[in-house]
Amino acid sequence: MADIVISEFMDQTAVDDLSSRFQVLYAADLVDRPGDLNEALQDARALIVRNRTQVNPEMLARAPALQAVGRLGVGLDNIDLVACSAQGVTVYPATGANDIAVAEYVIATVMLLARNAYGASQEVISGKWPRQSCIGREIRGQVLGLVGCGEIARETARLAQALGMTAIAYDPYVDVGDSVWEKIERSESLQELFAAADVISLHVPLNDSTRSLIGAEALSGAKPGALLVNTSRGGVVDEAALVAALKGGLLGGAAIDVFASEPLGEASGQQFAGIPNLILTPHIAGVTEQSNVRVSSMIADTVAQHLSVAS
Repeated sequence: MADIVISEFMDQTAVDDLSSRFQVLYAADLVDRPGDLNEALQDARALIVRNRTQVNPEMLARAPALQAVGRLGVGLDNIDLVACSAQGVTVYPATGANDIAVAEYVIATVMLLARNAYGASQEVISGKWPRQSCIGREIRGQVLGLVGCGEIARETARLAQALGMTAIAYDPYVDVGDSVWEKIERSESLQELFAAADVISLHVPLNDSTRSLIGAEALSGAKPGALLVNTSRGGVVDEAALVAALKGGLLGGAAIDVFASEPLGEASGQQFAGIPNLILTPHIAGVTEQSNVRVSSMIADTVAQHLSVAS
């Protein structure tokens, strides 16, 4: 049986490295075969996942030998940390390995939305010439509002500032004396940030205090024409309220990479149909060729070290 089970996609070089030292079962679709996954975990000492594999008490009960869970990413809402701790399972996120990828996604989608021309290809191909409707705005001189001020948000601010934007942030968990406030203006409240920001980018974990944090009340206080980017977790945004804000003109546009239920599904996706100033992507902000290598290598090394020490 396998020492290490990998239930979602991972860079092959990292998989090969682990396989040279341990018995490894790797199948990128194992998350979609719960029976096979449960069987594989009976003797596994480590499990490596992304965001779809649910590491909960029921799974842990089927994995009595499990010592470590490696997370190919940083969000931990699919991993029950309390249950893992109770069973003596150490959880390792890939902290810092995909910061650049997410930050670049935010800036790229903001620029597309701000220019208001990214969806014009078919009109131009058909012979139309929609110059007036495609006139957008520059992001230089605009205010980027960060909800959450962790490492990814700080990298996003650095890129934005290099393009001439001003960065402000709201994060009640970052001490007022933190040096980050020397480079990023500190907002006292979410309402203050929404009122001031031309672009709002979300960088918070999903927990009881952030679930549906961005709902109708928050969106109603947004600066007219503001753009919203969510690369954090889908449950942070009330999707129905977001759709209403876009259709009602409260927002100038949005880029959404994460959803309350993933995969989104055709039925859920229909609520977003017919909204032109909207970019939807399948939870890929943090996944580039380079970040996948970094994330995979980091978790492979960390899990290997844990098992070697524990042997």
